[in-house]
Amino acid sequence: MSQKLKKIIATDCGSTTTKSILIEYVDGEYRQTVRGEAPTTVEKPLNDVTRGVINAVTELVELARLKYNDDSIQFIKDSTVWISDKEGEGVDAYVSTSSAGGGLQMMVTGVVAKMTGESAERAALGAGAIVMDLIASNDKRANYEKIERIRQLRPDMILMAGGVDGGTTKHVAEMAELVGAADPKPRLGSSYKLPVIYAGNTSARDIINDTLKEKTDLIITDNLRPKLESENLGPARDKIHDLFMEHVMAQAPGYNKLMGWVKGPKDGKLVNIPIMPTPAAVGNIMQTIAKVNDIEVLGVDIGGATTDVFSVFTKDKVFNRTVSANLGMSYSISNVLATAGLENILRWVPFDIDESGLRNMIKNKMIRPTTIPQQLEELVLEQAIAKEALKYAFIQHIEFAVSLKGAQKQREISEAFSQSISGATIVNMMTLDLLVGSGGVMSHAPRRNQSAMMLIDAFQPEGITRLAVDSIFMMPQLGVLAEIDEKAATEVFDKDCLIYLGTCVAPVGKMKPDKIALSAKIDLPNGEVFEEDIKFGEIRLLPCGAGETAKATLKPGRGLDIGAGKGQEIQTELHGGETGIILDTRGRRPFVLPIDASERVPLLKKWMKELKAYPEEISK
Repeated sequence: MSQKLKKIIATDCGSTTTKSILIEYVDGEYRQTVRGEAPTTVEKPLNDVTRGVINAVTELVELARLKYNDDSIQFIKDSTVWISDKEGEGVDAYVSTSSAGGGLQMMVTGVVAKMTGESAERAALGAGAIVMDLIASNDKRANYEKIERIRQLRPDMILMAGGVDGGTTKHVAEMAELVGAADPKPRLGSSYKLPVIYAGNTSARDIINDTLKEKTDLIITDNLRPKLESENLGPARDKIHDLFMEHVMAQAPGYNKLMGWVKGPKDGKLVNIPIMPTPAAVGNIMQTIAKVNDIEVLGVDIGGATTDVFSVFTKDKVFNRTVSANLGMSYSISNVLATAGLENILRWVPFDIDESGLRNMIKNKMIRPTTIPQQLEELVLEQAIAKEALKYAFIQHIEFAVSLKGAQKQREISEAFSQSISGATIVNMMTLDLLVGSGGVMSHAPRRNQSAMMLIDAFQPEGITRLAVDSIFMMPQLGVLAEIDEKAATEVFDKDCLIYLGTCVAPVGKMKPDKIALSAKIDLPNGEVFEEDIKFGEIRLLPCGAGETAKATLKPGRGLDIGAGKGQEIQTELHGGETGIILDTRGRRPFVLPIDASERVPLLKKWMKELKAYPEEISK
């Protein structure tokens, strides 16, 4: 099947821009060869998303003709993307994702907010939705407030969960009555009933059916929390994707046409490939990469209005996604200031700036979201804000990506008196293998070293972690491509999508500043040997290019851990990248920077100089 796919077009219909890429089978491997983009046309005056798709693919055609000096190349025929089974004609597959029209907006309900409610939230977020609200029996709002909330929000669909199989049906029935009383209307289109997915206690299905069938488009699927100690999110996520196509996308202008265009070979036949919500597709490629390479992955996409965090952790490759809807770099930049506070932003800035100057810069960015920094000081400020936005989005993710609350666990006798409980986060930075940054502030930073600095300062990786950025944000297209050809998606992801920055080595723990935090001996690819005892609180940057590796013997200082236990030496291979190998001995997590500017500013300048993040004048 892979051999039949020689040319693939993938598009991502965003809220403002439709991005297209051409993937080709070249010299025995899949590569992304040409990319184009055009304004999205889902809104007035055109009201037809396919116009923007055709414009973006037309740009692909023109660029491909230039690239290969061949005027006969054609990817469009009869005003559609041309899929042909003849050698050399059209393309072999066309796939697409979409977040146009505001993406997929959902409400979820559960009996207990921190148990079935949280499971429903995980299912919706994993399917690429923005969760507008969680309504639960124990959320302390009066019933009339819950009904009013459902009416006001007008979601695209509602996911109802609650109860384990065979348990009590009383509270599930109450939630159904609330939804029925609200009689909610869908956000897009008035000609159809609001889709409601019931994925709760199987014993309550008849009650749910009697209460909601007449008022909503009710779909019943497997319980997403059949037992307290297990989750089954797959069936609910699949139904969300199906309904996203059938209802939400069908109501958006031009999507009916686009749904007929997306096709590719699957199981030996040419079939329609569902359009996926953009965040769901990003999650899909993250899970695919984690599974294929058997690694733990953490990714972030920081946009103008929201910041999405994706993770795949534990040996079971548990996937989680969170949306921080109030943390972004343009429309939501004022919310970052309100959340983080002025002091937390300014702690990353190595020069004096008055409070009004910072506030003016933030307000200007909010009302002119497409502007980019014109001066070095503005760039440093913007990246300081990005660090705080990323940090708080990650904190929200850590709190959400947890083991199942309420589940019984077998405990050793030594655990009987410990304070740990079920529901602890599964995010473990010490076991993390790959940290990926995406979004304008990351992908388009003037220096790759700045991207590495933002990732390290915001996420504070522990142990040994590879760092990368998405070059042109093609993860959504690769996520939907993975549905028909995993090999093509993973090859392009590794070779063209990711720009590897290098590896961060960070021993973790507390120590006095004058003590040795890391004894390192590293054989660099240029023939040099780096051998040094690095004191606590330092940063070192070593040259090691993309595709290169360095053999390293690393021994953390007393009380510090680099992955093998406190004080334990390890021998390993470190991967290079655009930035190189970064040795970070600032140890303590989270970082505690000095409050006094006379101490803090010299430290910041020292670290920035060592990382070669900015021109020399910023470090003076």
